[in-house]
Amino acid sequence: MDTIIEEYLKFIQLEKRLSSNTIGAYRRDLKKYNTFLELQKISHIDFIDRASIQQCLGYLHDNGASAKSLARFISTIRSFHQFALREKYAAKDPTVLIETPKYDRKLPDVLEINEVLALLETPNLAKINGYRDRTMLELLYATGMRVSELIQIESEDVNLIMGFVKVFGKGNKERIVPLGDTVIEYLKTYIETIRPQLLKKTVTNTLFLNMHGKPLSRQAIWKMIKQNAIKANITKSLTPHTLRHSFATHLLENGADLRAVQEMLGHSDISTTQLYTHVSKSQIRKMYNEFHPRA
Repeated sequence: MDTIIEEYLKFIQLEKRLSSNTIGAYRRDLKKYNTFLELQKISHIDFIDRASIQQCLGYLHDNGASAKSLARFISTIRSFHQFALREKYAAKDPTVLIETPKYDRKLPDVLEINEVLALLETPNLAKINGYRDRTMLELLYATGMRVSELIQIESEDVNLIMGFVKVFGKGNKERIVPLGDTVIEYLKTYIETIRPQLLKKTVTNTLFLNMHGKPLSRQAIWKMIKQNAIKANITKSLTPHTLRHSFATHLLENGADLRAVQEMLGHSDISTTQLYTHVSKSQIRKMYNEFHPRA
């Protein structure tokens, strides 16, 4: 099984061009799967049947896995077994009749516009890292990009004259996202004045750097967002995607076209973008209750 798993992981890395984070999630799921099969003394892939997969799902559920985690786990092992069958590592696919559990796709809290402004205005612009943090927060809210995309941006991906940034999303897909005047001003100062001070003697094209001149990690940016949220007295539960969710919701609430928002977010499926319309629908209900004479 270990050999087939490694071959499968190589395949999805090369053929599907998935990010290292996604590959890591697949690897963890398959490790759990393999560990369970070993406990059940199942030594060959063709000895796996539907019942053993359902037992595995029950085992994971009993150990606290959420419906969302189980849905992803099933998706991983289904893809794995399809690969094994196609490449003739296995004679059958035991996942054919396994159903994916339904789960509510919930959005984390979305910040109100005044909360976003409070968060953006928290970093100390007199400090080098404060100006960098303000620029990153402005860029996250101005474009809705993922934190994993932000850390990959290089200086040449930003075009301040034309007012856009090139973003490389999941599967290394490129998209162009427009920039507003406010974030352009912050980026201009950061690129011309702040970044050279951070760069020191390091040679790198990465746009956002830490105090040692090295590229920032996702964890460092997430820590920065949390710290600034505390200073801004924001009590809502934040995630690294909070500004992304707020960007999408505020655009849709103000009448933006759903497909345009899909394009800017880099969603391959519009149903993912439609999640944000649920938040806006609550606004519609609020307005209805407030203004309709018979509500």
